[in-house]
Amino acid sequence: MSQQGEAFQVEMPSGKRTKVRAKDVLLQFAAPSPTEFMAEAHAIAEEIDLDFLWEVAGQEEFGFAELGTEYFGHAPKPHEAAGLILRLHAAPIYFYKKGKGRYKAAPEASLKAALAGVEKKRQQALIQAQYVAELKAHRLPEAMRPLVRQLLFKPDKNSIEYKALDAACSELQIAPQRLMLAVGGIASARELHFSKFLFESFPKGLAFPEIAIPVLPDLPLADVQAFSIDDVTTTEIDDAMSVTRLPDGNVCIGIHIAAPALGIKRDDALDAIARQRLSTVYMPGDKITMLPDELVDAYTLAEGKVCPALSLYVTLDPADWSVIASETRAERVPIAANLRHNDLDAYVTEENLAADVGDYPYKDDISLLWKWAQVLEQGRMAKRESFGLRPEQTNRVDFNFYVENDVVSIQRRKRGAPLDKIVAELAILTNSSWGKLLHDHGVPGIYRAQGGGSGNGWAAKMQVRMQTHAAPHQGLGVDQYAWSTSPLRRYTDLVNQWQILACVDNGVTAQLVAPFKQRDADLFAIVSAFDAAYSAYAAFQADMERYWCLRWLSQEKGTDETIKVEATVLKEEILRLTDIPLVIKLPGMPQVARGSQVRLDLLRWDEVDLTIEARLLDITHDAGNSPQVELDEDMSEDLLEGDAEPVPDEQAAAEALEKPQEESLEKPASTAAPE
Repeated sequence: MSQQGEAFQVEMPSGKRTKVRAKDVLLQFAAPSPTEFMAEAHAIAEEIDLDFLWEVAGQEEFGFAELGTEYFGHAPKPHEAAGLILRLHAAPIYFYKKGKGRYKAAPEASLKAALAGVEKKRQQALIQAQYVAELKAHRLPEAMRPLVRQLLFKPDKNSIEYKALDAACSELQIAPQRLMLAVGGIASARELHFSKFLFESFPKGLAFPEIAIPVLPDLPLADVQAFSIDDVTTTEIDDAMSVTRLPDGNVCIGIHIAAPALGIKRDDALDAIARQRLSTVYMPGDKITMLPDELVDAYTLAEGKVCPALSLYVTLDPADWSVIASETRAERVPIAANLRHNDLDAYVTEENLAADVGDYPYKDDISLLWKWAQVLEQGRMAKRESFGLRPEQTNRVDFNFYVENDVVSIQRRKRGAPLDKIVAELAILTNSSWGKLLHDHGVPGIYRAQGGGSGNGWAAKMQVRMQTHAAPHQGLGVDQYAWSTSPLRRYTDLVNQWQILACVDNGVTAQLVAPFKQRDADLFAIVSAFDAAYSAYAAFQADMERYWCLRWLSQEKGTDETIKVEATVLKEEILRLTDIPLVIKLPGMPQVARGSQVRLDLLRWDEVDLTIEARLLDITHDAGNSPQVELDEDMSEDLLEGDAEPVPDEQAAAEALEKPQEESLEKPASTAAPE
């Protein structure tokens, strides 16, 4: 507009006025108008051939006016000079900016590399656009097929595959998981949850390396006929029992635990396999074993075999069930039978045992074990009360999941049924007794302790923790508790079995020869790694049980739009269904007392997000005037599950409901080996 000394007053196209120093002005012109001038300059810029311009420029630094004279063959007119400046400024890979209208041509090698990079990006953009088009058409590009899990669970956000997936999801307004389900990258919601777990916990896959079955040492043969009691799907049979009636009227009870520690040694190849996995992973209808199948087969307490075992023998006076003696031995144990809950639960009931009726295998032995199990439980409850705790709740129902051909059945089982109680009490006794054995010999082990913890509040003080020295487990009512009865499926039990064998074989010198010594840093590392892995496995099992609960609802709903169910109020908005082990959150739930019974209408559920929407139909029983229900450990876990439940996304739930539905437990969470 005007010049004032060393500055120009100019007006921008937006109408804003500003000052520009004279030394920063590259070009001045009086005509034509700025609009016409810029139109002519852009036209000139479009006509300039960059490759020819680069050849004309040479390798020395130059000013735009000098290059304009060379290129145009005459001193450039204002609009030609402006067009040249625009072209030079827009081609940084051809010309490096040196400031104040001066440039330098890029070296030939650099230019070729830059042009190759530009072409590569152009080709990638074309490929990305093709991927987006295929995804939007619900087709999975073949190049993305091997990358599906990485794209979903740990994507490289700079890859064209991720950019294509992200762009397609944005355009379709859909989550990546749901798009992968739609295009067939993931076959089902079940596979989605399973794949995520495998990607995070087993990134190298599930295959075991080749192994050699170790040669067992010579062991004495036990003069017993042992039997086990497990679910029908159990293959890792790591505990059995025997009853021997002695001539003096006393009885000798044997608790026999599979003994892989006799063959697996610390830091050998088999130990490396077990330590990598740390535990068997359970889920409805499937499992991921800690040990290879051939190694499990060598040590599992299978019917008809004579198996290596670590045995705890307890001699009792059946008149008052007092313990006369106990002994731990490594030996070979004949396994006469593998009894199954599914075959016996209907016959082995408290009523039948009390009336001494029914016809089933090992009836007399089971009857005797049942009587002793009740005595053991009473002793634990007395000890539990001495810690200031109330007796355990026995009115809960456990659930077993069975999955066949993608159809799930969920069976209720009363907690504390005789066979469950026998197995649980013998396991608790064994874990407590062997924990004391380790402590008495000065040998460290891996213990489960509860009570006396640090932190604020009762829940923090009662948090179950793992440690390497003996301490009470107040919830179970025992002075110490070392996991030792499941060495085929828990690494902690295998470690403890090594330590126990050292005590059995070496007596008072055990602490000198045990694989792990006091304050062994490696033992602390095992505790830490196991705790993390076991928590991750338990969370995955809970997710899969929740998924199969939602599948069960779909089966039961049939063609109906909704399904009506009964539920119990745990706390405020958190409820637990009566027929299946499913905990849900019901926002806006009226305040009723804990333990109240309600009737719900389940509207929608989402097998991808594992969320569920429901509405309250009726409060069938208000527990406001009843004694408050004590929160047992399982109810506390249910509350945590309910607190963690995501709030359903209505749109996603509606979409899932419109789509066609996609088409047991080895050790159920509720009936797994006891704490």
